[in-house]
Amino acid sequence: MAGEGTNPFAHLLSELQIGGETFKYYNLLNLKDKRYDRLPFSIRVLLEAAVRNCDNFQVKEEDVHNILDWEQKQNVAEGVEVPFRPARVILQDFTGVPAVVDFAAMRDAVKDLGGDPKKINPICPADLVIDHSVQVEFSRTSSALQKNQELEFERNFERFVFLKWGAQALKNMLIVPPGSGIVHQVNLEYLARVVFNSDKLLFPDSLVGTDSHTTMINGLGVVGWGVGGIEAEAVMLGQAVSMVLPKVVGYCITGTLSPLSTSTDVVLTITKHLRQVGVVGKFVEFFGPGVEQLSLADRATISNMCPEYGATVGFFPVDDTTIKYLRQSNRDEKRIAEIEGYLKAVNMYRNFMDASQDPAYSEVVTLDLGDVVPSLSGPKRPHDRVPVSGMKEDFLKCLANQIGFKGYAIPADQHDKTVPFIYEGQEYTLRHGSVVIAAITSCTNTSNPTVMLGAGLLAKNAVEAGLRVAPYIKTSLSPGSGVVTHYLQHSGVTPFLTKLGFDIVGYGCMTCIGNSGPIPEPIVEAIEKNDLVCCGVLSGNRNFEGRIHPNTRANYLASPLLVIAYALAGRVDIDFEKEPIGHGNSGEPVFLRDIWPKRGDIQLVEQEHVVPTMFKEVYARITTGNERWNKLEAPEGMLYPWDTRSTYIKKPPFFDGMTKDLPAVRSIENAYALLHLGDSVTTDHISPAGSIARNSPAARFLASKGLTAREFNSYGSRRGNDAVMARGTFANIRLVNKLAKKAGPRTLHIPSQEEVDVFDAAERYHDEKRPVIILAGKEYGSGSSRDWAAKGPFLLGVRAVIAESYERIHRSNLVGMGIIPLQYMEGENADSLGITGKEAFTISLPEEVKTGMTIPVQMGDRSFNTILRFDTDVELTYYRHGGILNYMIRKMI
Repeated sequence: MAGEGTNPFAHLLSELQIGGETFKYYNLLNLKDKRYDRLPFSIRVLLEAAVRNCDNFQVKEEDVHNILDWEQKQNVAEGVEVPFRPARVILQDFTGVPAVVDFAAMRDAVKDLGGDPKKINPICPADLVIDHSVQVEFSRTSSALQKNQELEFERNFERFVFLKWGAQALKNMLIVPPGSGIVHQVNLEYLARVVFNSDKLLFPDSLVGTDSHTTMINGLGVVGWGVGGIEAEAVMLGQAVSMVLPKVVGYCITGTLSPLSTSTDVVLTITKHLRQVGVVGKFVEFFGPGVEQLSLADRATISNMCPEYGATVGFFPVDDTTIKYLRQSNRDEKRIAEIEGYLKAVNMYRNFMDASQDPAYSEVVTLDLGDVVPSLSGPKRPHDRVPVSGMKEDFLKCLANQIGFKGYAIPADQHDKTVPFIYEGQEYTLRHGSVVIAAITSCTNTSNPTVMLGAGLLAKNAVEAGLRVAPYIKTSLSPGSGVVTHYLQHSGVTPFLTKLGFDIVGYGCMTCIGNSGPIPEPIVEAIEKNDLVCCGVLSGNRNFEGRIHPNTRANYLASPLLVIAYALAGRVDIDFEKEPIGHGNSGEPVFLRDIWPKRGDIQLVEQEHVVPTMFKEVYARITTGNERWNKLEAPEGMLYPWDTRSTYIKKPPFFDGMTKDLPAVRSIENAYALLHLGDSVTTDHISPAGSIARNSPAARFLASKGLTAREFNSYGSRRGNDAVMARGTFANIRLVNKLAKKAGPRTLHIPSQEEVDVFDAAERYHDEKRPVIILAGKEYGSGSSRDWAAKGPFLLGVRAVIAESYERIHRSNLVGMGIIPLQYMEGENADSLGITGKEAFTISLPEEVKTGMTIPVQMGDRSFNTILRFDTDVELTYYRHGGILNYMIRKMI
């Protein structure tokens, strides 16, 4: 933080008396500027951070005035760039491990260049929650949790030892051990400060995180969003995030929710609505009297889905409901008084019933909660909402539709196909629409007691009605924190969930990220041999193709209650109004309406059974509660002793050959397209994720190290090893590459005209000293913010990407790795320009590169123009250094 002497806004530093103590704060009201009260509440947080950190170096006085003048500046066509220094950083272990690996490698690089490696530490507070490593290997048994956790430690031993070294060696970093819950739920229930108290200076909590669903914390009145691991590391090293001052869409909520609808239904409705409105790159701020109807957990659920509707944040300012939740989750009363006192002093405390507090917005859209109906989303995208009442018809249409986001092109004479199979000595039947995975999983819903207890009550009613879930369906429950287990047990619903197969299988992000584990072999065989479109139903936030499980071609996001409902039905092509969900003990038909719990009944159970002592008990032992973690022995010392035999942790090559001097800007000459891609290629297609296929380059590499297929583990668990991750880049089985004959991780090596694995083609080009680029369509890099979606292409030799448009975080990550993002001119694309992808491309860069300049691309005797998507001067600086981490190293020495 800038000292008082250097901050031109030091005169705003004021005193505030709370509970007999004196605190300091930057009193924004003393700006005496009428524009302040018209600012959206989220923009007030950006303004405060700029005022507090103004040093006329990273944050300039002009930046403060630009934010204060938001109402005018947000309309500037080319955008106004502002810096933002978040109060903290949050990491999950998939993205956190490579961040810690990079910190360790940066220490080595600084030492090699003659600097002091001790300087490489997080300057900004960082929290890392180990939550992505556990898989659903075992389910439907009381020992599932124990066995899955044992396997988690066995598989991830090297990673966990490395992280424990990081916990000791890196200052200003908290590492939360495995088995504690999902990062976003732990953040909501425990880590979030809401207001920081730094040596008696009060200021708003804010953060960036290495997971796109970091936005979940917006529900608690904390401004924060997902960034790439590369950008997060820069923030940890004291750099500001550079951003374009966003437009803010005011989302007015009115009315009352139907007793049959859940917060998940609200979320899916809002997600589809805001996708249609178009909020990419914008803030969304919720207001209106209907917000009073939403619990804090409901708000967090809505904020969680922010990446799916495409906004940067989905923000709910702090109000009385927030304070009530802080008490419920056992926050200290003294801290609560500081939070309330400070936010009221700077007009950041909200009364949603008081329209006079409504700020100015870029535009306003409205939702009447009374219009929300029970819904799912799918079968391949989170924003393709389907009302439960239309689910049967929609799925049958999807079967017939051409291949696409809503289609499988199954011939009409195959729609009614049934396939018998034997499981545990009994014959069952699979067909299109059969449910084979049903998972209550992910921070989206496990943070919400209303829907979790609702699922428990539904399970109780179903069991008492004599209903059961078919034993071959892989059912699981992975709570987002230990608190969930407490209130499910306390309310008495756990035995009923268990009876339906929803045993607790682990505490972490499991099925939602593809850690769904195996499904029974007879089912796999039946699906693959008969080309069946079988289904997963999960309470998660992502259902992109190939993500949940290779054999579930259709995946639907749903509330925990509907996960159980579809598991009971055993299929998704059911009309719950007209068809029974099953039959009771006496053979009588049971309809979903017969067992569906009333919202009022759920709320009564919640009020009685979700209490502060549960939060106190769980979080009192957050860093010491895992005995396996406690017993791990990690190396000590400032520099990490790399083990060259490790297949999990490897020193990355990013700084090999680095010099103190800046490298020269080089044009790209005679590059081939490594891949020629279409629209909506997500980071799930680019970044290594899920299990490692046995016929993949990564599998061959691991086998060469003496590992068996059983020991391969997942890509996520091996994010600390660049040799594995480079081989897993673009390894998604659903990747559609126009240079390959069919979907999958293959491409054309153009000189030989031979189709090979993507990594093998990249290796050949490297040996031939031939640079490569990627051609892409619209929304390139949409999906989760993954650092390896940029690091992987960099290691494959990709020097530039030419796309019609980019997802915000991914474009930033490409720049952070020194990859050039180019964009076709408006109205142009590869097809309109007659590009086949087999041409040789020369991209001429001038010595003096500038933001937004036009860059010509030559293809033999033809050429076309592109826009250089370096959007800020800071991004130009990173590029000139060869990437953001190289810039930080040079700065440190």
